[in-house]
Amino acid sequence: MGRGDLTNDEWMRLEPHLPKSGGRGGRWSDHRQVINGILFRVRTGVPWRDLPERFGSWKTVYERHRRWSADGTWERIFQAVLAEADARGCVDWSMVSVDSTSCRAHQHAAGAPRRTPRVPKKRSAPRQHRPDEGLGRSRGGLTCKIHLAGEGGRRPLALLITPGQWGDSPQLIPVLERIRVKRLGGGHPRTRPDHLGGDKAYSSRRNRRYLRRRQIKHTIPEPRDQRANRKRRGSNGGRPAGFDKEMYKRRNEVERTINQLKHSRAVATRYDKRAYVYHGTVMLASIRLWLKE
Repeated sequence: MGRGDLTNDEWMRLEPHLPKSGGRGGRWSDHRQVINGILFRVRTGVPWRDLPERFGSWKTVYERHRRWSADGTWERIFQAVLAEADARGCVDWSMVSVDSTSCRAHQHAAGAPRRTPRVPKKRSAPRQHRPDEGLGRSRGGLTCKIHLAGEGGRRPLALLITPGQWGDSPQLIPVLERIRVKRLGGGHPRTRPDHLGGDKAYSSRRNRRYLRRRQIKHTIPEPRDQRANRKRRGSNGGRPAGFDKEMYKRRNEVERTINQLKHSRAVATRYDKRAYVYHGTVMLASIRLWLKE
């Protein structure tokens, strides 16, 4: 077992959720060897062609990752691992925080044709495909942004990839809508945290109205301009937003979650042209965090 490879315990927890065949009666080559190759690339950020020979053909490793990113296999595995962790009581629902981080896109990540890519057998756009490929241009060059909801144990619950110039506030609702933790004993999946935390970027009347409608307690500071505008409107401005200083101190948990994800160099810097492939890369890094718990 090489450095960064799946341990025996991690493999025992991951293996039951992997696809059993390659379709049309075919069989996959050794899952463990290929996944270790994908993890090596996610951790180091090397080009696919430079993978060590011990992982087998680089093309096999790349195609497995691309295919599982396109058909949602990585996302299904993430949900299955998350459901098992919740059944063991390892998910801290007492405080879920939202935040985002910008990731610089390598020059090799640019240049993907602006068309809907073709997927074998389905002839439709892959899951998580974006026509804009999740790339935005700023003064620093091409960037993308990861919007994340993390639980109190510093592991991801849901994530979303957008261009780097997109704001945080409009993405709060889409990220929360992606939190769906299945219950192994049956019943509706859990979608609501006990408490939600966020910084000033997520303060808006639309977001607060959404959280109240879903009966989610939240701690989001109100910016100075919004506070002044509310006071200027008098009674029509509504009541002041509640703020719990002690709960807000826990917002660093989601920042530490992002820090752990960015230990993977292929997450910190985007090398993938396609948004759905990069989404699969971040999803696999998230799965690894849950396997280590």
